[in-house]
Amino acid sequence: MSQVQTHTDNPAKQAASTVIVVIGASGDLAKKKTFPALFGLFRNGFLPKRLRIIGYARSKMDKEAFHERITSEKFKNAPQDKLKQFLDICEYVSGQYDSESDFGQLRETIEGHEKDFLAEAKRDKLDNQDRVRVFYMATPPGVFVPVAKSIKAGAYDTEAQNRLVIEKPFGRDLASSREFSHEFTRLFREDEIYRIDHYLGKEMVKNMPVIRFGNIFFEAIWNHNYIDNVQITFKEAFGTQGRGGYFDEYGVIRDVMQNHMVQMLCVMAMEKPKSLSADDVRSAKADLLRCIPPVKMEDVLLGQYTASRDGKEPGYTDDPTVPEGSRAATYASMVLFINNQRWQGVPIIMKAGKAMDEAKVEVRVQFKDVPNGLFPNLARNELIARVGPTEAIYLKFNNKRPGLVNQPEVSELDLSYRRRYSDVYIPEAYEALLLEVLSGDQSHFIRGDELDAAWEIFTPILHQIEREKIQPKPYEYNSRGPEGADEFLQKYGYKRHGDYDWPSDLGRPVSEVAKEYVEKKLQD
Repeated sequence: MSQVQTHTDNPAKQAASTVIVVIGASGDLAKKKTFPALFGLFRNGFLPKRLRIIGYARSKMDKEAFHERITSEKFKNAPQDKLKQFLDICEYVSGQYDSESDFGQLRETIEGHEKDFLAEAKRDKLDNQDRVRVFYMATPPGVFVPVAKSIKAGAYDTEAQNRLVIEKPFGRDLASSREFSHEFTRLFREDEIYRIDHYLGKEMVKNMPVIRFGNIFFEAIWNHNYIDNVQITFKEAFGTQGRGGYFDEYGVIRDVMQNHMVQMLCVMAMEKPKSLSADDVRSAKADLLRCIPPVKMEDVLLGQYTASRDGKEPGYTDDPTVPEGSRAATYASMVLFINNQRWQGVPIIMKAGKAMDEAKVEVRVQFKDVPNGLFPNLARNELIARVGPTEAIYLKFNNKRPGLVNQPEVSELDLSYRRRYSDVYIPEAYEALLLEVLSGDQSHFIRGDELDAAWEIFTPILHQIEREKIQPKPYEYNSRGPEGADEFLQKYGYKRHGDYDWPSDLGRPVSEVAKEYVEKKLQD
């Protein structure tokens, strides 16, 4: 059993009463992400002592049907005693999303639990009488605003700590995002809104500021004098899998680039914040985004996957949920530039795609060529932070090949978490972020001005692609991308050293390591 890292002073446990309302509790997001994350926190002792979890949705269900609904595949290896204890604190309330009276009934349910919890806290002689209400919106974006209005009118309490968690997408462009933000900030204060991007809860993404600002040798060379280019990669080895109807409305740029990949860029490239407070960290990220001009079409390559060569995997437009003749991009490479003193002239290459040759999410910092002629054809040094499927940091450097020759070859300093921290349970991203919601920590959530700045970078290119009906280039399922993808990277200075292959986890393929890692986590 893996060791669980604990917080001896867990602020989530300090409130006298905590009620979490999962709105849209009958949907897939709640089943696959929200409730498994809540159970993970419960199982490892991170949830508050006085807690109730209420599922709210339009479907009519009794308590038993609700429990069966939320108990997904992720629960199948869970200890049955722990699962029963968890389900005992979960209940269900049915109601419409746009009904103030239905949310009024929800409020009565919340107040009943709060009354009991406050009495219990008083018996325990707890001085803290805080009441925390978390409203997690696991609903389609089309009902975000009606739900927010219903919460404010029917279930909000000015004397309690109200926290509203919102899932992406946050609009489709700058105008819709601003309209969306206007509606929410009219109803709730900014410090009550938690715009969740689960990649900010990933272990390696949270580690990047420590790498940057906790190691003097990295900070000294973290600038355009030493760095040639940065590549942020988000590759998925599967297609839309029947979700083409949803994906087609957004495409790969909106789906992962404007949010997940931008957030990885922010934590990698931002200036040192004044402190680790939520406002200072998010201000540093917003300041960086304001230095990035809008992406130009000449710096973009789009692709759309076709069927696999053997015909076993269908193409994107073969999905019956995808509109006929769709031009939605399932692959994109694009280059951003940061116009500040540190990053002037350094290409930031973003590459994302579905149905690729492997699953991989990473940030790769490639340094400039060694400025001497002692050793010809030296590979460039690179620092790679592997976000998934397994966590790792490795530094590629040139090393003398052992033996009676004076020949350099590429090797690596390898920090694979699977080996170095084999006794530590790394929580899922949603677990980490939900704990921060309960603690009232917004450091890893997106602030309104930060969201605005990100949309300003991408909105012009999104509108141009749609206006000019640009056709993406085809690429085969399970390939490295469309024709010209490698040349596109090379155009911006990226050099691939063909003789090097990172021996991930003692030489075993990453896919094999990831499969074993998932199986082990399910067993744990």
